[in-house]
Amino acid sequence: MNAPLRKVAISVLVLFTLLIINVNYIQVVRSDELRNNRSNTRVLAAEYDRERGAIVVAGTAIAESVPTDGRLKYLRQYPQGELYAAVTGYHSLIYNNWQLERAENDVLSGSDSRLTLRRLADLFTGRDPSGGDVITTLDPETQVAAMAGLEGVTGAVVALDPSTGAILAMASTPTYDPGLLSSHDPEAIRAYWAELEAADPDPRLNRAIDDNYPPGSLFKVIVAAAALEDGLSPDTVVPAPRELPLPDSTRTIPNFGGSACSPSGEQSLLDALTISCNTAFAQLGIDLGEERVREMAEAFGMDGEGFEIPLGVAPSGVGDIVDDAALAQTSIGQRDVRMTPLQAALVAATVANDGVQMKPYLVDELQAPDLTVIDSTEPEEWREPISADVADQLTEMMRSVVENGSGRAARIPGVEVAGKTGTAQVAPDVPDHNWFMGFAPADDPQIAVAVFVANGGGTGGDISAPIARQVMQAYLEGQGG
Repeated sequence: MNAPLRKVAISVLVLFTLLIINVNYIQVVRSDELRNNRSNTRVLAAEYDRERGAIVVAGTAIAESVPTDGRLKYLRQYPQGELYAAVTGYHSLIYNNWQLERAENDVLSGSDSRLTLRRLADLFTGRDPSGGDVITTLDPETQVAAMAGLEGVTGAVVALDPSTGAILAMASTPTYDPGLLSSHDPEAIRAYWAELEAADPDPRLNRAIDDNYPPGSLFKVIVAAAALEDGLSPDTVVPAPRELPLPDSTRTIPNFGGSACSPSGEQSLLDALTISCNTAFAQLGIDLGEERVREMAEAFGMDGEGFEIPLGVAPSGVGDIVDDAALAQTSIGQRDVRMTPLQAALVAATVANDGVQMKPYLVDELQAPDLTVIDSTEPEEWREPISADVADQLTEMMRSVVENGSGRAARIPGVEVAGKTGTAQVAPDVPDHNWFMGFAPADDPQIAVAVFVANGGGTGGDISAPIARQVMQAYLEGQGG
């Protein structure tokens, strides 16, 4: 072979080798990535040839597929779309899947390995293949109360069964209609998507889990827990000045509205939590030290790590604490402290459950198309940040907050409620965030709840506590309470 032909042959061989490598790289290495890519609509379109499973709340489908006469055999519908949008997400030809539609896609689409035998049986019997159902833990009355409480504001509500970790309600506002993103009309889907993209705040964000926020005085419960575990009692008298000079700084921490917590400049830990005294908890945090405050926050789950329920949950944490001045601000839930509403509900639920934190979960069962159960969630003890004795002491202190202090608006006639308010500064000239977390009945907790209202402009007691009352009352009445 002469030299030019040899060069051509070598070049062809190299190009052919590169082609084989590239094909194998795409088919083997990137196959999962390409299959799960949200912009890959080919896999999604193929799923419309089979009936997708339902997402169910208390026996009622909140997402279901119905047959059509069009090229795509099934249409995804959401009978109570805006009520449950934060949980269901959407199943879109253009924008793929989101929230439970994404997290449980394998079961809903019928591609889950646990449905393999079912698919084989469909193949031999000629039965139309279909997906499995996702049975959630949500309670419909509680969800309705949560969304009604958030009407007209930007915020979130999470309610838990403190003894199991089952999520009873997960609401986020503003909301949207997932059915409009799941139609068979690409032009209409894109138009609605553009409308949502332009909206401020974004309705697609599930504020209960997708983002975290400064918790303000909710964090005082964690500081109080550390103090009680270290031997203080609710009756221990602590400093509570009108203003607390920050160490190595010319700045001070005032109390809400510049008020005094007590005429003497001291008060019991119980009274300090009841009226949410800033200076008492800022000094208490300094006395405990950064390591102890951080340790207790992490023990409650504020460790900077996200987790799944199976929806992804943003991390909560205390952030950097560079000195005692920063520690004082951290101890009242300001500076770099961030908490999701779900995390706030977990803190309340842990106190309610004798100091044991149950792992939160949103899916109760996964069912095959013939309704046989292919998986179910068993309640799981997750953490134990405090003893049962300390949980009892915190319960009494949080009960005092609702009976005598900043959480009076959460009172329910005939039911003892324990809770804590939070009002978090965001930025100069920007309205504060408003929080409430609590549980009821205080002596036999059946529901723990957290309410977050973004930039509500009032206090946690004024804005969020009444919403929490509505949510807890709706659930307890539904349980015959």
